Amino acid sequence: MKKLTVAIDGPAGAGKSTVAKRLAKELGYTYMDTGAMYRAFAWKVKESAIDLENEATLMAALRETRIELLEEPGGLKVMLDGVDVTTQIRAPEMSQSASKVSALRPVRERMVELQRAMGARGGVVAEGRDIGTVVFPRAEVKIFLTASSEERAQRRFDELRGQGKEVTLEETLEEMNERDRRDEQRTLAPLRKADDAIAIDSTRHSVDEVMAIVRREIEKKMFISN
Repeated sequence: MKKLTVAIDGPAGAGKSTVAKRLAKELGYTYMDTGAMYRAFAWKVKESAIDLENEATLMAALRETRIELLEEPGGLKVMLDGVDVTTQIRAPEMSQSASKVSALRPVRERMVELQRAMGARGGVVAEGRDIGTVVFPRAEVKIFLTASSEERAQRRFDELRGQGKEVTLEETLEEMNERDRRDEQRTLAPLRKADDAIAIDSTRHSVDEVMAIVRREIEKKMFISN
C-alpha cells in the first residue's frame, strides 16, 4: 500500500501537534514537527551569537547545521548537531525567535531542504505553517487546522503553566497575536491555507472529532491511490 504524505498547517495553538502525533502513531508514519526545526536553529543562533545580518556567517552556520527528529517512547527528541535540545527549544521566548528566523530566506531554504529529504519516500505526517503550500505542495492529504485566538492562547497558557512557567493569559494572547501577524504578513512562505486543503476549526471540534475528519480524508486518498 502506498504511503501518503499528510500536511497539517495552521497557526500556533490550533492543535496541530496533538493531531499530527496521534495520526502518525496510528498510521505508523514518521511525525515531522517542522516548527521544532526552526526553534532548534533559533536556539543555535542564540547560543552561538550568530549575526543574522552577516550573510556569510549565516550561510556557514546553516551549512553546518544538522537537525534530527527522533521518535522516543517519551515523545519526539530534537537533536541539533548531535546535541539533545528538546527541552531548551520549548522555552516561551524561543517561539518568537523561531518565528523571526523563519522569515529569513536562507534559513527557510535550508529547513525546507532538510524537511524534503526527511519526507522523500512518503509515510510522513508533517505539521507546520507552509507544509502544504511550500514544503510538500503535492501532499496527498492537506489539512489547515485553526481555532480562535482566544482558544489558542488559553491552550498555550495551560501548557506553559503546566510546565511551571510564570506567564499570564494576557501575555500569552498578546504573544500569540504578534506571532500570527508576523507569520501571515511575511513575504516568504506566509501562513495561509493551500487551495486544496481541508479547513477544520478546532474551536468547535474536540480532538477526536478532528481526528475523525482527517481519517476520512486519508481513507479517501488511500482508496484513490490504490
